Amino acid sequence: IGDSAARTRLDELFEVTGIPHLVLLDGATGKVLTAEGVGVIRDHGSEAYPFTPERLEKLKEEEAAAKRNQSLRSLLTSASRDYVMRSNGDKVSVSEMEGKTVGLYFCSSNFGACADFTPLLKKMYEELQKRKEKFEVVVVPLDDEEAPFEQVPWLTLPFKDKMNEKLARYFDLRTLPTLVIIAPDGKTLLSNAAQLVEDHGIEAYPFTPEKIAQLEEMERAKAEAQTLESLLVSGELDYVIGKDGTKVPVSELVGKNILLYFSAHWCPPCRAFLPKLIEAYHEIKAKDSAFEVVFISSDEDQSSFDDFFATMPWLALPFGDDRKKSLNRTFKICGIPSLVAIGPSGRTVTKDARALVAEYGSAAYPFTEERLKELEAAMEETVKGWPEKMNLMVHEHELVLTRRKSYGCAVCHEHGCAWSFYCEDCDFDLHPKCAFVEAETDQTAKGWPEKLKHELHEAHELVRSRRRSYFCDGCEGPGQGWSFYCPECDFDLHPKCALEGAMGAGSQEEPKEADDDDDD
Repeated sequence: IGDSAARTRLDELFEVTGIPHLVLLDGATGKVLTAEGVGVIRDHGSEAYPFTPERLEKLKEEEAAAKRNQSLRSLLTSASRDYVMRSNGDKVSVSEMEGKTVGLYFCSSNFGACADFTPLLKKMYEELQKRKEKFEVVVVPLDDEEAPFEQVPWLTLPFKDKMNEKLARYFDLRTLPTLVIIAPDGKTLLSNAAQLVEDHGIEAYPFTPEKIAQLEEMERAKAEAQTLESLLVSGELDYVIGKDGTKVPVSELVGKNILLYFSAHWCPPCRAFLPKLIEAYHEIKAKDSAFEVVFISSDEDQSSFDDFFATMPWLALPFGDDRKKSLNRTFKICGIPSLVAIGPSGRTVTKDARALVAEYGSAAYPFTEERLKELEAAMEETVKGWPEKMNLMVHEHELVLTRRKSYGCAVCHEHGCAWSFYCEDCDFDLHPKCAFVEAETDQTAKGWPEKLKHELHEAHELVRSRRRSYFCDGCEGPGQGWSFYCPECDFDLHPKCALEGAMGAGSQEEPKEADDDDDD
């Protein structure tokens, strides 16, 4: 753990840009079998051993053949087991389910989203059983420890059965809950019907393409008929709250441009985005009073909600309000912060207002396609003065000026849209403004010494280095980008801290404020 020089050397040798990163070597020759070990283990597990190209190619061929010949038996049985189980321990032969539509329910009992989804699935399942539909659910448990089997009406694979992880790899499981629908012929009908069940319940059955097309048409009609009241009014819950807890009727917001701000105090990106949104809010309000923001909280308790809401100048749904779940489903909120723009008619203008505010600030208002086209046209003129390509120390490859619909900047970690300096090989983005700051910082760094001795670390020289992220051992603040670094001791100093205490380096050029190490 103390050999940071070796770690740095291996990072550079294998071009490690993130973790986990697993390199598999041939023990006999020392040659690299694959630098994509994480994906190999995720996709194939121990079956990939000895990890040779020939073995991996054979596995790919076997998987392709398995998918061509897929059946319910090939999915759910093994050499030692031809059954699934009920909650009371009874065994049910897989052959009894052949000819039925089967939902494979991948879940974990300690995962909150699964706990929320299970009652919805149970309700749909029980209604289908009453109608005597040929539908069955089989749980694929992914718990690390065996949990008490709830008295649910459906079936399950045994806990820690090898087939559980194999099925997760086979269906390329990416999220929980996942409900894979297997058609009566044993073929995969739908890779994940969980969202359909959440949105439509029993109306989603039998999950055929025709049924999904029908539901999509219903969704389009619903979106066209959407009003602010249909979003924010539920029975007696017909209000939002102001700063002092006063109830503001939703009717007072009708006809205004509204931003629904999905956020939480525990979320670092939410806290980072908030000042930008507050700035845009005040600027928009100064020009148009028919504008408001409503905070939709994902905070964990009332106290956290109160503290976070106290920093905001707008309105909110009360903490724990049931309308939040409906809004999450309507707008398919998968991460926060999210910002949804609602127009004066009550219809959705855009679900991606966060990226627009991050890129354009208040100038993005009212977030319509027409306004976005105006901004893009103005940006086109600005872009004409930008370089087509940049070579920066922050990334090892050339960055190309590229149109990008939405991305995350690798330096400031904020959302961006429209234009990026981009490396396609690494999927690496920089905001143009961040790229220009980096270019200025790189130029400034040319005036710094390549090595220096410092009073805080007299044992070794510190080397001018590019560092993805670090903590300064001088001021103890976070940093990224340039550092004066000792690889033997894993010791970092911000350039400003290093030059101030450098031995005999008092005449060196001070780093410019463009080096944003202190602000990460």
